[in-house]
Amino acid sequence: MKKVRYILLGGLLVAAAGCTKGFLDINQDPNNPTKVTLPQMLPTCEQGLAYCLGYSNSNRGAIGLSEVLGVYMHQVTVRESQDQYGATGSQFDINGAWTQFYSAQATNGNGIIGFLQNTDVLIKQADDGGNKVYSGIGRVMKAYGMSQFVDAFADVPYSEANQFSENGNGYPHFDKGADIYPQLLALLDTAIVNLATPNGLVPKTDDVIFGGNINSWRKTAKSIKLKLLVQQRLVKDVSADVSALISGGDLISSTATSFMMPYGAGTSPDDRNPGYNDYYATQRSHYQSPWFYEILKGYRAPFNNIEDPRIPYYFFNQNTAGDAAQNITDYRDGAFISILFGSSGPGRDGSQDKSMTVFGMYPVGGRFDQNYYSTGGAGDDTLVVTSTSATGAAPLRMLTYADVLYLQAECINTGLVAGDERTVLKNAIQESFNMVDLVVTRAKGAQDVPSFATTDAAKAKTYIDKVMAVYDGRGAGSPRLELIMTQKWIQSFGFSCDQYSDYRRTGFPVLFDPNNPSQAPGGFFQPPINGDPTHPGAQPKVPVSCGRKYPLSLPWPTDELNVNRNAPAQKLPDSYPVFWDK
Repeated sequence: MKKVRYILLGGLLVAAAGCTKGFLDINQDPNNPTKVTLPQMLPTCEQGLAYCLGYSNSNRGAIGLSEVLGVYMHQVTVRESQDQYGATGSQFDINGAWTQFYSAQATNGNGIIGFLQNTDVLIKQADDGGNKVYSGIGRVMKAYGMSQFVDAFADVPYSEANQFSENGNGYPHFDKGADIYPQLLALLDTAIVNLATPNGLVPKTDDVIFGGNINSWRKTAKSIKLKLLVQQRLVKDVSADVSALISGGDLISSTATSFMMPYGAGTSPDDRNPGYNDYYATQRSHYQSPWFYEILKGYRAPFNNIEDPRIPYYFFNQNTAGDAAQNITDYRDGAFISILFGSSGPGRDGSQDKSMTVFGMYPVGGRFDQNYYSTGGAGDDTLVVTSTSATGAAPLRMLTYADVLYLQAECINTGLVAGDERTVLKNAIQESFNMVDLVVTRAKGAQDVPSFATTDAAKAKTYIDKVMAVYDGRGAGSPRLELIMTQKWIQSFGFSCDQYSDYRRTGFPVLFDPNNPSQAPGGFFQPPINGDPTHPGAQPKVPVSCGRKYPLSLPWPTDELNVNRNAPAQKLPDSYPVFWDK
């Protein structure tokens, strides 16, 4: 499907043709083997999966879907084409994520990171050798990765992907998402059986996600299965299967054993979270969404007047509350400086590298905003974003214990299963705070960061109690589902793939709509001013606009359409939903 595949295939055919046993063995290069072992392939597959889904860092060859979807889910604002929902098939991040997912090999300074081709080879070699655990892990990752690409693109190559033969499978047809999903559930069922029979080799340190813990992989497989079933709840009756999984109790059950790609603080090779790129890039590009910020500040529904204590973990303010921004800016609230989605104002394009608010510790391993924490929100930071006290060692949180609890709360709310919705939601929010503590432990480096389990336990409890009071004041069904999904959106900051699916499935959280006059800046971006002349409510109104509707799926990559003669014509993203989106 990509040129590199044909090069690889051709090389293998040439190597195989006309050779007798043992001939030219003297020329075999031990540093470039024609066949790699399972322990060598597994970490490559795990890294490739994370790179395809997280944030992008082109310097490291990591190009992920969250780069676009983080903007569509209004947690990040950028000046690139995904602003105003304008990402097309030629978008670098969409093409790059697709290529990394499907290509036979994608290389960067850290080695080969292609995902699907490598994972298919891993599964085949594990099956051929009777190595059940590797086989099971490979199937779990393949099912999870494929489901994310179906959820993002609707229809994708599957049955003919990565097959080379004379019948034309080098140009794979696009399968319907509704046809792919049952096969992914079957993959997971096979994986669960294989993981229950640990014959042959068992991974150890080569499994960078779980360190060879078979129980964690089994629970992850069942939790992914739960996620895929809930995703389909609007188009088929999944209540019996969902009930069996939840009552079985064999799902992800702790923060520490959540499905996460760990990242470190190393720079040679660079194993930091790709989203940490803004801490050392020559140009910073990820502005923090004012919409997301205002919900966390309690300026906006549904949690009016409830300030989230996770703010100094989520954002790092480079500027002080009283200092001027580097240039005129769309949006400012004290030390928080950003731009607006869909802005056509005078502050949209001015450089803010030295004053913009950037990712904090929680999503990417950046800095904890000690001054925001200490001053109760005023902020007093200096321009030290490149400080070595930040590490980049935050994991990519693909499916956490909190996510599983939020899924259960959604199932109870929508009548799929019986249960105590309030208790499950409260536990989910508490686990969201526990995950912040876990990230802090892994990523804080030399920074002195308080813990919600100890130092700030009272802050976490107060916040949760206030949120639950909002819950108690709402009626059953959709009003409470909004709270469940908004809290899930808040805790998943840094990984936007499931956010995008959740929003299309449930309609929540409520997102900023630049086409809605009632949400226009000056009408929307006006929290209480309290005498602060730097507050956005005291600033001139900034015009925003968006001539496009919300994308129901991502456009197919132009690179694929140009080379694959069996690819469909390009879609209109705002009128091409995924099969489960009703």
